[in-house]
Amino acid sequence: MILEIKSKNREIGTMKGLTVKELYTLDETIAKDIFEGVTYPWEVLPKIGAFILELGKTLSEEEYEKAGEDVWIARSAEVFASAYIHGPAIIGKDAQVRQCAFIRGNAIVGEGAVVGNSTELKNVILFNKVQVPHYNYVGDSILGYKSHMGAGSITSNVKSDKKLVVVKTPEGGIETGMKKFGAMLGDEVEVGCGTVLNPGSVVGSHTNIYPLSSVRGFIPSGSIYKRQGEVVEKY
Repeated sequence: MILEIKSKNREIGTMKGLTVKELYTLDETIAKDIFEGVTYPWEVLPKIGAFILELGKTLSEEEYEKAGEDVWIARSAEVFASAYIHGPAIIGKDAQVRQCAFIRGNAIVGEGAVVGNSTELKNVILFNKVQVPHYNYVGDSILGYKSHMGAGSITSNVKSDKKLVVVKTPEGGIETGMKKFGAMLGDEVEVGCGTVLNPGSVVGSHTNIYPLSSVRGFIPSGSIYKRQGEVVEKY
């Protein structure tokens, strides 16, 4: 199903809103360099692990402590004793990794970000001040500056038929060649509680997703997602 975008003033071009430049403020992540020369953000998903290993070697020992194999934790970060972090991983300055969080590797947690109780991360980049604070699963995804996932909201990163993920847009699908691809959330996206972001979801910046939603495909920036096929402009 292709989304019908309700708009009085604009039409959505074929690739409009899907690029790294349109989705993210790159100065708000320690992983800025991984996006160099990249058009669409999902292109970096296979590179996250190797990127962390190289970046970790350059981090200041005054600011970061190497805690276990291939895990770098900012000295100003707060990591609860019951949290589990598997490398390669970088936990940024002033971040919080709360009780029973499960970080499975290939994860960059940005400065001031919150990884909440029982939240699971795998192959992700969380920009600065991202909040995934309560019972979230985030896999094979990139979350932009100040984006927030409500309690119990998750990214679904593998299709039930195990086919390669296609990003669906109003003008047709974009083949990614990837079996595992969760969601790309732009800056300051608000995801309501209990929402499922289906494989290949791309949500433009400053968009709000209603609670208990099932999101699929591309949602333009500055939108309110009410339900499949009903997306309205925020302003």
